[in-house]
Amino acid sequence: MSDTCIFCEISKGRIPSIRIYEDADFISFLDINPVARGHLLIITREHYLSTPEVPDEILAKALPLAKRLAAAAVLGVGADGFNILINNGEKAGQAVGHWHLHVIPRKDRSELPLREGGPADLTKLPFTAADIRNNL
Repeated sequence: MSDTCIFCEISKGRIPSIRIYEDADFISFLDINPVARGHLLIITREHYLSTPEVPDEILAKALPLAKRLAAAAVLGVGADGFNILINNGEKAGQAVGHWHLHVIPRKDRSELPLREGGPADLTKLPFTAADIRNNL
């Protein structure tokens, strides 16, 4: 754990949060800057910066937990859908340097400020795929 990480401080109980769920590996609480009503975070109890640092056995537990909490949040706030989002790195929008997953109940597409994608250049896709495959 880090004494300078706000999520570690929440995990230790030094900073208050509105907790939804907790177990030996995770804590979930409502986001204090929600994109939509019921927006919650799932954080690891241990300090990991981003997804590549999180042990596989912890990641294997994260999605089933997100599924369970998303179902509860959708029912709880009367939403019609939800997003599960993980930002990795500052350029990807990660605001806190501690692994966390967002569960965002959705009633309206306009609640989440992601831009719509455009058509891909189909002549370039095979090269992009090769660049990715070469790094597996």
